[in-house]
Amino acid sequence: MKIDGGCHCGAIAYQAEIDPEKIFVCHCTDCQTLSGAAFRTVAFTKEDTFKLLSGEPKVYVKTADSGAERAQAFCAECGTPIYATATGDGPKVYGIRAGTVAQRDALVPTAQVWSGSALSWIDDLASVKKI
Repeated sequence: MKIDGGCHCGAIAYQAEIDPEKIFVCHCTDCQTLSGAAFRTVAFTKEDTFKLLSGEPKVYVKTADSGAERAQAFCAECGTPIYATATGDGPKVYGIRAGTVAQRDALVPTAQVWSGSALSWIDDLASVKKI
C-alpha cells in the first residue's frame, strides 16, 4: 500500500510503501512516553521504500531496558514523531508513526504488542462516552 505523510508543521514530508498486514498497536512504556499517549500505532516499511520528500528529521537514540538501541526520528521544528528504526549497519525496517500518515484511517491494526504494559482501562475504551 502506498502512503504519504509528514509532520504537523509541514517541514517533513515522506512517502513509503507499507504492508497493510503489519500495522501494530504498541503498548510499551517507551511508546507511551514518546507519543504522549496510551499507545502508539505503527506501520512498517523497509528502508528502500521510504523516501523523504522534504526536510530532515532529528534523531534521538533511545536505549531500551533490554539494551537495544532505537533511533527515534522526529521533526526538529514541531516535535512530531515520524519513525523509529534500529541503529547500526544493515538493512533497516522503519516503524512509521501512523498519526503522520495521510491515509491513517485505512491503517487498521492487525496486532497489539507489549500488551503487558497496556494501561488498565484500554479494554474498556469502547464504553467511554463519546462527545
